[in-house]
Amino acid sequence: MSTPSRTLPSLDRTDVAARLRDALLGASFTADGLLDLLGAPAYAALARSETVPALRATRGDTPLETLVRLFLLQQPVLHARVADVLPLDACLEAGWLVRAGGDEVAATVDVRPYGGPEGEDWFIVSDLGCAVGGAGGIGSREEDVVLGVGGASTTLAGITVRTPVGSALDLGTGSGIQALHAAQHATRVTATDVNARALHIAALTLALSGAPAADLRQGSLFEPVRDDETFDLIVSNPPFVISPGARLTYRDGGMGGDDLCRTLVQGSGERLNVGGFAQFLANWQHVEGEDWQDRLRSWVPRGCDAWIVQREVQDITQYSELWLRDAGDHRGDAAGYQARYDAWLDEFEARKVRAVGFGWIALRRTDAGEPSITIEEWPHPVEQPLGDTVRAHFDRVDYLRAHDDAALLAGHFKLAAEVVQEQVGLPGAEDPEHVVLRQNRGMRRATRVDTVGAGFAGVCDGTLSAGRILDAIAQLVGEDPVLLRDRTPAQIRLLVEQGFLEPGR
Repeated sequence: MSTPSRTLPSLDRTDVAARLRDALLGASFTADGLLDLLGAPAYAALARSETVPALRATRGDTPLETLVRLFLLQQPVLHARVADVLPLDACLEAGWLVRAGGDEVAATVDVRPYGGPEGEDWFIVSDLGCAVGGAGGIGSREEDVVLGVGGASTTLAGITVRTPVGSALDLGTGSGIQALHAAQHATRVTATDVNARALHIAALTLALSGAPAADLRQGSLFEPVRDDETFDLIVSNPPFVISPGARLTYRDGGMGGDDLCRTLVQGSGERLNVGGFAQFLANWQHVEGEDWQDRLRSWVPRGCDAWIVQREVQDITQYSELWLRDAGDHRGDAAGYQARYDAWLDEFEARKVRAVGFGWIALRRTDAGEPSITIEEWPHPVEQPLGDTVRAHFDRVDYLRAHDDAALLAGHFKLAAEVVQEQVGLPGAEDPEHVVLRQNRGMRRATRVDTVGAGFAGVCDGTLSAGRILDAIAQLVGEDPVLLRDRTPAQIRLLVEQGFLEPGR
């Protein structure tokens, strides 16, 4: 690992990191403590890169206010105030703090409290000015800047399957948030990044959060991984931005178009153990004359099932503006901004790209003869975390692959928890125009069913087989039970695939 270009706290002083952690916790410098101090509006404003409300809320001299101004708002603080809260000399010696002239000290990095899934109090380290996200532009123009927690980071953490595993790989670790999550359920965590500064900061994040150290390796994508290494879990929030040039390491992969995301997904299959998961955030091009789903289907490696969800689509002007603002280019000179905007549109037009999709890609290696590839568009609200939902999706794929129609009719099913039925039709009508089943958990799907499907789902409690339920429905509606058994399995498969029905155990 090469030496980062700017001063960062020492990796050799883990004792100081432990003492600093104790001091932060002792002052309630936690996610809950921050919310209590700032209040919901100021706390939410931080996520939009707006710090003025938080500055107004920390005008006092309590230990927590001191730490928020020092580590989250990048404000110099009086030496005497910090000495009452932190092991000041040790923090200065280890490089967490520096003298700012006069009687003040300043932080060398941002530190953001972050709550783990089981209520853990963690801390995410990032470069100065980068602890909070939003569309206001990053706090640094350095090419190797390392950002803190953003929406993409928390999305990936939320959708990742969290079953205990022996080995996990975090590609493009950045500030280390995915490695931190993985360390809670993986025996061994390997984290890579092309940016040496990111690896240094990821190590600080793990140390300050009290997590086990990861095996940190510098290099692009799978380059740092040995040929004989495989993993039970691979995660990556890669530099997926489709841009005309690699300006910022954290977002621009340096490959043309969406080649970086394609290369990452295609290369993950051979790195997975059988039964292992690979989960990514990605951007993909919508190219004139090409079906975007066919494009993504071609990315799926052999031997893997896939579930790909497109969460958002932006036209090329929206997309260009989003990332120009992310880099703060809108705050520079107008001519420079226009030139960069032109360059983005030229790049898209040359590739015949009309829009860019954003979403999740989940793979599971099965080595099945007929892999299952599900690609869908779902821009609607979901309930995070979704890790269990992702795992359950692939469990259902296994079930459906192993059961033909006859086995399906012999099976027992239960209606999933918190599924409700809605009847849609004109007021006063004797019968509804259609019936909708709606989930209130997980993906929060809604699907239209006929009266047979609604009746079938409504009585599924695991007691009777699907075939016996259909026979009873046939008798009630006066339909031939043989014909009903012939036409209903497809609807049952859909309800199982989408999680409305759960196979009995």
